[in-house]
Amino acid sequence: MATSKKTAGSRKRKQPNLLLIGIDSLLATHMSCYGYHRQTTPHIDRFAKGGTLFENTFCPHVPTTPGYGSMLTGRDCFGTNCVALRHRGPMNEEAKTLAEVLGEEGYNTTSVGFQGNPAARGFQNYLHFGGWGSKAEGRSPKAQNLNNVTLPELARLADEDEPFFLFLRHMDPHSPYLPPEPYERMFYHGDECDADNPSMDPVMEFRPFRDYFLSWMPDGITDKDYVVAQYDGAIAYMDACIQSIFTELESLGILEETIVVINADHGETLYDHECWFDHHGIYDVTLRVPLIIRYPKKVPAGRRVKGFNQHKDLMPTLLKLLSIKTDMPFEGRDLMDLVKGKKENFDTEFYITECTWMRKHGWRTPEWKLIRALEPDFHFKPPVELYNLLADPDENNNLADKEPEVVAYLTKRMEDFIAKREKEEGRTNPMLTQGAWHGHDEIGERGFKSSQEAYDTMHIGDPEQAAKLQARAR
Repeated sequence: MATSKKTAGSRKRKQPNLLLIGIDSLLATHMSCYGYHRQTTPHIDRFAKGGTLFENTFCPHVPTTPGYGSMLTGRDCFGTNCVALRHRGPMNEEAKTLAEVLGEEGYNTTSVGFQGNPAARGFQNYLHFGGWGSKAEGRSPKAQNLNNVTLPELARLADEDEPFFLFLRHMDPHSPYLPPEPYERMFYHGDECDADNPSMDPVMEFRPFRDYFLSWMPDGITDKDYVVAQYDGAIAYMDACIQSIFTELESLGILEETIVVINADHGETLYDHECWFDHHGIYDVTLRVPLIIRYPKKVPAGRRVKGFNQHKDLMPTLLKLLSIKTDMPFEGRDLMDLVKGKKENFDTEFYITECTWMRKHGWRTPEWKLIRALEPDFHFKPPVELYNLLADPDENNNLADKEPEVVAYLTKRMEDFIAKREKEEGRTNPMLTQGAWHGHDEIGERGFKSSQEAYDTMHIGDPEQAAKLQARAR
């Protein structure tokens, strides 16, 4: 191993390596480097000081599949033709992935933890790591399981003559939130089963998710702050494990010749908007994601960039940093224009979509957020929502009935953009063509006729398993 490290450190490649750390369900606002009051990411915080941190990066297409699809192609949802978690068939074949492009450029490419998804197309090697976690399985060291697979692969890739692209999909902030000790109690010292605390009542009364929650949350839980603390503990645990990867890059002698990126596919809704401890809804808790890029040769250290940007901007940025020229079409742009001050923002108003447990789209500006349901949802929410993001950044006060002119204006802006992109791509908006986005073929393309039908149909978790676990606890 020592010989391998010496060889890797002394090799002079013409092209830099690329390590892209994709973190599922990570709220930027729950990272200490983004101002969170808890010290959840001390190692990433130090890493960020050596690179550039983007304060306003958005995932406009929720959830995982369209999120990573845009991140790994530089295209929006019209370019990928992908909007749904349960996307059927391949992504748009004309939208080449970053793995495909770099493979053609002579890179060795490996994906860890991301396989079988349409957005995972094009890697030469796929590695799996286990450990999802539940009350039956115990707390899950997801990030260490990833490290156990990644560190040997990183050493192998570093010992090759060719540069590499290594993609890591971290899952710790994704539910179930089950960080190992001592992270379970790192941010919580109360009584999670306090009988006088009713905060978990609405969570457990939400029947579509109840069985899933019972499979991993403590029996008799009453305090929602305990669950939030588990989420934060999972981030802190993952942060410590990610430091092992940074250390290995340095030990192998390749840290300075490797572009390292930290990004997330989407955020997370914790106790927000009745989207309990999940990542559906197109509120800003789901749309805002972290983005940090470190590459001392071309990316300034200690820089914080406020300009608006999106997932689609990452791939063209990385190709530029890698000095790889392509005539591929991108909707995204080079983020270095923001870093160097050539642009103040990219798109300040943009189209937003989700097909997770609800099918909705909308339009976001710096001041306003419009959300329009394309079919009734299982939360019985109104078909139109409007929020003033300046006066109400947490999006709790729906102004749709009070501001019909704003609704009409934003709807027109959204519809004009859709028509423009449909014409450019020569296809209908995939939000209107993705049949059975919810995974229920019996509903099919007609969609839900009522919120009650959606509520009665949509369900995650195994009710039999949940009953057994509860019986065992009793």
